[in-house]
Amino acid sequence: MVMPDTIQQTDKAFSPAISAAYPSRKAAARTALVDLKNADQTVLAECFRQFGIESVVMTSNAAERLRKEKFEACVLNLGDGAEEVMEAARTSPSNSRCVLYGLGGNAQEAMRYSKFGINAMFHEPLERPAALKLVRATRMLVLHEFSRYVRVPMMTEVSVVSADGRRRFSATSLEMSSGGMSLKTTEEIPGGTNVEVSFALLTLPRVWVKGAITWRKPKSIGVRFDATDERRQKVKSWIDSYLEG
Repeated sequence: MVMPDTIQQTDKAFSPAISAAYPSRKAAARTALVDLKNADQTVLAECFRQFGIESVVMTSNAAERLRKEKFEACVLNLGDGAEEVMEAARTSPSNSRCVLYGLGGNAQEAMRYSKFGINAMFHEPLERPAALKLVRATRMLVLHEFSRYVRVPMMTEVSVVSADGRRRFSATSLEMSSGGMSLKTTEEIPGGTNVEVSFALLTLPRVWVKGAITWRKPKSIGVRFDATDERRQKVKSWIDSYLEG
């Protein structure tokens, strides 16, 4: 839930020493850093900078700027005002498909904003190695290099039901593709179990797709969609549209 060394635009409240630390050069993409602590701004700016992504710090008027300016990504604190900013981004013609990162809270709390399609989460306290790992994993989506990045990070609630109806639980999506998805869950379900998953994604109404558990880790599982289930084409069409957007 992915080149220039610059932070070209900042609000006045942002330290000039930080912005001066990176010489100006044209960026391949921009990410908005909204209402973050100075220390978190510095860490994230350095992480994005490594992949040619410019950081633009916002401490006021973030929603208005996201309605008018183009950004490839946005990191925002999941506190007061977050919903207004996400609403502004997702309803903006130029930012409706920007990569949304949440900061703070956990996956369950992030589900409050699932209708806005948060792509990934930075956890507090923010640590540089973990932050850099997440930026590296999602940079292709931010930079629109889709030929090398076919999985879309997206956090939404997923209902999982075993084919025999005996197991039923909720999980949180991590990544998805036209062929399947990875889910965060503590549920102990054996590999090879046939299941049906259902979920909704931004402009995609709730869809049901058959599949099977193909791998298990302590806190996550992988589901491969059934190739004979024609409903998975709705997922493929949505992903193609998301990437093209």
